[in-house]
Amino acid sequence: MTAESAAAKAAEAADATEQAARERRLAAWHGSERVLARGPLERRIGERLAELTAAAPDLDGALGDWVDMYGGGVVEKLERRVADLLGMEAAAFFPTGTMAQQVALRAWAGRTGNPVVAVHPLAHLEVHERDAYLTVSGLRAVRPTSEPRLPTAAEIRDLEEPFGTLALELPLRDAGFVLPEWDDLVDVVEAAREREAVVHFDGARLWECTTHFGRGLPEIAALADTVYVSFYKSLDGIAGAALAGPETLIAEATAWRHRYGGQVFQQWPTALAALAGLDRELPRLPSYVAHAAVVAGAMREAFTAAGVAWSRVQPEVPHTHQFQVWLPYPSRVLDEAGIRLAEETRTTLFRRWWEQGPPGLAVSEVTVAAPALDWTAEDVKEAVAAFLTRVRAVLAEGGTDDAA
Repeated sequence: MTAESAAAKAAEAADATEQAARERRLAAWHGSERVLARGPLERRIGERLAELTAAAPDLDGALGDWVDMYGGGVVEKLERRVADLLGMEAAAFFPTGTMAQQVALRAWAGRTGNPVVAVHPLAHLEVHERDAYLTVSGLRAVRPTSEPRLPTAAEIRDLEEPFGTLALELPLRDAGFVLPEWDDLVDVVEAAREREAVVHFDGARLWECTTHFGRGLPEIAALADTVYVSFYKSLDGIAGAALAGPETLIAEATAWRHRYGGQVFQQWPTALAALAGLDRELPRLPSYVAHAAVVAGAMREAFTAAGVAWSRVQPEVPHTHQFQVWLPYPSRVLDEAGIRLAEETRTTLFRRWWEQGPPGLAVSEVTVAAPALDWTAEDVKEAVAAFLTRVRAVLAEGGTDDAA
């Protein structure tokens, strides 16, 4: 056997192992009767179609429309609704948030004459979009701060070079879905205006920020020149995003959307799912945010009671309905413990874990949605105790090389 064929067989075996682990993981999550939220990947296609059909009475006659063609029909209905919800002049549908962000920043760079974007190094633009705005649009970044929080007004004023756009992710996901206080956000925006910069909100999860800020969506969005929102984050949509802002800029954005390959022939399933999410999930988000504080507090107490040497719920009181949990175990051990909990008790508490911080620590993201509203603090504590029992069992076995 040649070295090339041996490498190919090894790669094939690794792929088969990963596929088996994925199937096990999804089956365990799908079979769980108690969850804090239903993830998008753990439902089968037929189930997703049935959910969309069941939402038909709430879709304001959208099912009677003709299918869209290149952004007409139901897609236009969705765009108008988003613009109205955010109090903006216009909105444009995009197949991905990455494309929406690129187009927004590129358009503002052209209008301001300055290609520099002030952005946090933990922002989605930096961490999860492969530097698209830098490599595709030729823009450049400056960092107001590297602290795990949004920048302050003083940090914006003290940036050493001019910048055309300030991009703020609300909430800042990779810092723990954190938000500034309202007055601080207003001050930051004013500081950017003093620097003659425009403001763009990466508001993929802007929908659930109203509780923390104590303000409605139009008042929050009014601080920015453009706002991007997602339809599958928080709203349980299939995919898609929207960019909202001044009518002239959105008209320009639609031209760039076509140039970037985003003028998709038909997108009615995605648009329908987004409308369903706006009907069903958007009004519920404040209750999710309120209950996230109960769940996070119960988790923190349970880890302390169990004597976990180092654990952290970040932030201690969630700013939205999502937060981070940090534990001092390898991610493969925590993943395996979570799968066993789901398989043996039909309870899913945590999903995936990553080792992306200090050595010896792993982090998971927790989302609190409709299924969690029936969980009491005691329910959460019992589930944490059952999870930690399985963590100890996996550790006693010396970890696992086959963790899902």
